[in-house]
Amino acid sequence: MNDTKIPTNRARKIEIVSELSEKFAKAKALVFTNYQGLTHKQLEGLKKGIKPLDGEFVVAKNTLLKLALEKSNVIPIKSGQNSNLDEVLQNPTGTMFLYGDIIEPLKKLAKIIKEFNLPTVKFGILGSQALTSEQVLKLATLPSRETLIAQFVGSMKSPLYGLHRALNWNIQKLVLTLDQIKNQKENIKNT
Repeated sequence: MNDTKIPTNRARKIEIVSELSEKFAKAKALVFTNYQGLTHKQLEGLKKGIKPLDGEFVVAKNTLLKLALEKSNVIPIKSGQNSNLDEVLQNPTGTMFLYGDIIEPLKKLAKIIKEFNLPTVKFGILGSQALTSEQVLKLATLPSRETLIAQFVGSMKSPLYGLHRALNWNIQKLVLTLDQIKNQKENIKNT
């Protein structure tokens, strides 16, 4: 029997890669940021602000992120062609996992970026499509899912309300005309 013991540090790294791979598989969208310059308090505020919006902000070493990305096949990477990923995963990297509604956590991130001018967005992944930092921030300007649904329902109801008003106005106009004729006849009788 081979009783090779894995060092604790290595075992912890394997566990982190496994956890990240699970998060990559579960997330609808990902945003990779450079959080360098944020204070610990600001970083914790970002994490706490995104958590209730069905998102998660995780800080991990770039090498572990790269291993987890390769393991989970989130980004199609051919062996030996990691140079693009190596270029993007420079400096400290924080990953935002978006599990539910994509827009609300992005709005929170955009608000924090506007407030502190940090973190900077490196790139994002929506489904299987890679997004630039500009595209990620543009998504943050979209209305939320609930707002879009309300706007859609309102636009569906609008023609019905218009038809109702038009038909109702014709009936009101007829009643007003008949009332005026009645008043005129009564005035003629009274004179």
